Parts: sequence; C-alpha cells; structure tokens
Amino acid sequence: MKNRYPIDRSFGVYAHFRPPFGRWVFGLSAAVLGLLPKSVGKGVRAERVRLGGVPALCVRPQTEGVLPALIYFHGGGFAFKAAGYHYRNAGMYAGGASCAVFVVDYSLAPKHPYPQPEEDCFAAYRFAAEHAGEWRIDASRIALGGDSAGGCLAAEVVRRAAEVGLRPCFLQLIYPVLDARMQTDSMRTFTDTPMWNARLNAKMWDYYLQGQKYRSPAEWEDVRFFPPTYIETAQFDCLHDEAAAFAEKLHSQGVAVEYKRTEGTMHGFDIARRSPLTLRALAGRVDALRAAFRSAQLRS
Repeated sequence: MKNRYPIDRSFGVYAHFRPPFGRWVFGLSAAVLGLLPKSVGKGVRAERVRLGGVPALCVRPQTEGVLPALIYFHGGGFAFKAAGYHYRNAGMYAGGASCAVFVVDYSLAPKHPYPQPEEDCFAAYRFAAEHAGEWRIDASRIALGGDSAGGCLAAEVVRRAAEVGLRPCFLQLIYPVLDARMQTDSMRTFTDTPMWNARLNAKMWDYYLQGQKYRSPAEWEDVRFFPPTYIETAQFDCLHDEAAAFAEKLHSQGVAVEYKRTEGTMHGFDIARRSPLTLRALAGRVDALRAAFRSAQLRS
C-alpha cells in the first residue's frame, strides 16, 4: 500500500492505519484493552493502585528504597484507555530512569467530558505529591508526562498544581494536544495522515468539550509557572505546529525547554515498538527523565 507521506518504513502497517474514532468503537475498545495483560517488560514490577480514588498502574524497578516518580497520562483522544505500548513505555521509563511510574486510568470522554478527565488527573497527582511517603517516592522529584491527549491533561495539571502551591520537577510532553483552535499550518495540511489527523482531531474536541467553553494550553498567555519541559513532535502530525509553538512560548518566557522534532514519523509512532526511530525516541526520553531527576535532587 502506497503512502503519499514519506513515513519511515520501519513503522510498517501503522504508516497506513487510520483508526476509527466514533462512539460505536469506544465501548468495544475499552472492553478489549481492559482484558489485555499489562505487559511492562523485564526488570520491573507492576501493581494496580489507587491515587486519591483514581485507579492507576504503578510500575517500579526491582529495587527497594525511595524513588523519583513520573505520573503519566496516556493518550487516546480523551476517549480510549491506555494501549499496550503505554505500559511497555512505562516499564522502559521505570527501568531506564530508576523511577516509579504511575499510568493514570482517568475517566474517558464522551461519557465523561471535560473537566472530569482533568479532575481525575489532578487528583491523582495531588494525592501522590501529598502522600509521597506512603508510595516510597520522593516528593521533590515527581515529574508529569503525557502523550497526545494525555499531554494536554499533563499541561492542565501543571496549571492547577500552581494554583495550590504544588510544582512538579519536570514535564514530558510527547506529540501533545495543546490547541483547541486548530488553526496551525500542520492542522490545515495533515487532514489524512495515518494514526491521527485533523479530521479525527476535530471529532476529539467535540467529544471532549461537548460545547463547553475552554481555553486550551496554547491560549494561555503566561506560562512561566511551568517546570523544565521536554517536548517531542512527529513530523507528519497535525499536532506538530501547536507543540512547536508551545515550546517556543515556554522558551520565550524563561522556562527551560528541550524540543525534539523526530523525522519520518507520524503521530503515535510509539506503537511500532521495534522501529529504530521509536527506540531512539524512547532512549531520548529516558535520558531527559534521568537528567531531570538528577537536577531536582541537586536542588533539594
């Protein structure tokens, strides 16, 4: 099958896949993903937990002692549960950066529209921060992260945390959703790209907001409260420009930001777990996490 975008061949069938995104598929997907085993890889262990009433999967290295932590909000258009690759990535982050990773199982649209998913994510982070000792994590070294729609939720949690005097030590955003206005050049250009595109993105916002007023992170004027941030984009992704613009906004306001633009990639390329480009990107994220935790430890 030909693809009019020069996406790297290592992504295989995913370079041609355009997922269904309608109400009929959400329930079926939730049932299937809920039954699949949560494989996190070797050298780490996983257990189901609750953070302030919000379910999550906690992944930890096979070591004892107090660890830094990453509170992670998975992608899926605000409507799908975490996929297998989210759990595999969590295992790589936990093992590679020697940290605990909590993959938060937040409420999903359209049954639970904005602001419920955001409320769940903030509640999970706040509980982890305020009860760090119970989870054997270092309260001064808690990072937030998210991919796609989860990136939007992570940014929202940073804002809400600042309002109550909490501040994560680091933020990791992977091809994030950040702008509900959908007016960037990449949004106008990539209307039929595989894995995600502007048409699906418009449906996503409709399902999530359901007519409610909302100011997305890209519309915030002051972002100086953000912690050091790592932002990664995919080349052939309608979300590319809004993430790149957000990185520039953070930089212009004095926030330490590392911006990585991957080439030959489409949105959600993590799903191709054996692709050299995926492995390279994952290694870069682990390096960034490790460096952030080290810096936070030196500051504390």
